[in-house]
Amino acid sequence: MAESPLPSGMVTFLLTDVEGSTRIWEADRNRARAAFERHDALVAEYLASFGGGRPRDQGEGDSAFAVFARASAALACAIALQRAMHAEPWPDDATIRVRMALHTGEAELSHGNYKGSAVHRCARLRGLAHGGQIVLSEATAHIVRDQLSEDVTLRDMGVHELRGLLHPEHVYQLCHPALPKDFRPLQSASGRPRDLLVGSQVPLPVALASSRGGVFVGRGAQLAELGVAWETPNPVGARMVLISGEPGIGG
Repeated sequence: MAESPLPSGMVTFLLTDVEGSTRIWEADRNRARAAFERHDALVAEYLASFGGGRPRDQGEGDSAFAVFARASAALACAIALQRAMHAEPWPDDATIRVRMALHTGEAELSHGNYKGSAVHRCARLRGLAHGGQIVLSEATAHIVRDQLSEDVTLRDMGVHELRGLLHPEHVYQLCHPALPKDFRPLQSASGRPRDLLVGSQVPLPVALASSRGGVFVGRGAQLAELGVAWETPNPVGARMVLISGEPGIGG
């Protein structure tokens, strides 16, 4: 099947990556070679079937870079490809588990390759995921939400920092009955989803160290506010107050 032409304008990127590829190669190079050849064949087959374009120089042996004119086609491709990867009878020491990320943004196509912030955001989003997991940006989730089949749902994973990017991302996991759905927490650059910060935020002012062994003083009013926040249940029924700041604030 011929490769689809590369779309421009508002497109959806699908980026994939094999988790632990170095470990797989080190375990048994012959088995690894066969496994990655099969991986590459599956990627090529499903991208072609769903109309995914592939830039000339983007993507490596254990990853794929594809772009779609329609977000729904990218989503359908990700599901079908992930199901195929999950169902494949991989050797025990060469099991391929692929992380996938979808992001929709304006494409900057130059000399057969894509550049710009949308590409970087999708790559950083992929870095949050685990092998076997499909994650979506808020932009893509917003587009496809009303087009999902009855057996497909989106799980809200919270707002996460993305390494090197100014703005965080509201992340969603795609769930399908034929795919695993329980994974470790996302590998966020901040180490926590921002949506844990429920309710009012109490700003703590910068306090000067006293002469008594560097003990910080002068925050009585703010501590009282934190006490009120602790006693007030948040909208989801839990009592949790998260205090964050520069290193050393807990000392």
